[in-house]
Amino acid sequence: MYKSKVLIGLIVFAYILFVVFQFSGDEVMASSFSSITFPLIGLLYFVSVKPKTVFFSLFLIFYALSELLFFAIDFIPYLYFYYIGNILSMLSYAFLLFEICKSVCGFHVLKNYKIHVLVLTGLNIYIAYILQEAISPYLELTNEYIIEITYNVTMLLLLSVSLLNYFYKGNKKSLFYFFGALCIVFSEVINVAYLYVAHQNALNFISVSLFLLAFYFLYQQSKLENLKVEEIEISTNVN
Repeated sequence: MYKSKVLIGLIVFAYILFVVFQFSGDEVMASSFSSITFPLIGLLYFVSVKPKTVFFSLFLIFYALSELLFFAIDFIPYLYFYYIGNILSMLSYAFLLFEICKSVCGFHVLKNYKIHVLVLTGLNIYIAYILQEAISPYLELTNEYIIEITYNVTMLLLLSVSLLNYFYKGNKKSLFYFFGALCIVFSEVINVAYLYVAHQNALNFISVSLFLLAFYFLYQQSKLENLKVEEIEISTNVN
């Protein structure tokens, strides 16, 4: 309990310092403290949550590594920093996606939510196209296009599956998963606007704040018990 309170205090302190430095114009220090915040949340999970799940643990580890990579930016070529950082983030989202999928019956979802799946597919294609159009003038290499497309597809798949998971289960844990994924997507979209459209402090503040909110929801769901597929199907049949 004491360790958890200390870590929560450090997370809040790091976030406050990020806000102060962001709006004072010191982006390096702001990025340093935002990069510390999310590994601290991961550490909070490992200290305070039992039992732990493999995929969610990997999600936190890989995302923490992608954030901590910021401190190596002066020691490696930027292109390596770009590829490694994005791949680590993609893998973290993929592990979170696996965590959600492992308790979902795909057959049941496809059978009962055909329209939802079609609408989400169309929406994902549209959003991915808009994001790609926004950043395409700033990309020069084919490999960068592949990275960005794969990144966006993984992120949007996470949102769609989390929403279908909520339709499927309708419990508090699945709702927190969806809120977490939704905040991640909004955060990433705003981050694209910050990096490529308008380099404004408010945009980065909103992006980081939304991501912190996403981690809050994901941390909260990790403390809730998940229903097994068989239990959900029995409940659905009874209703």
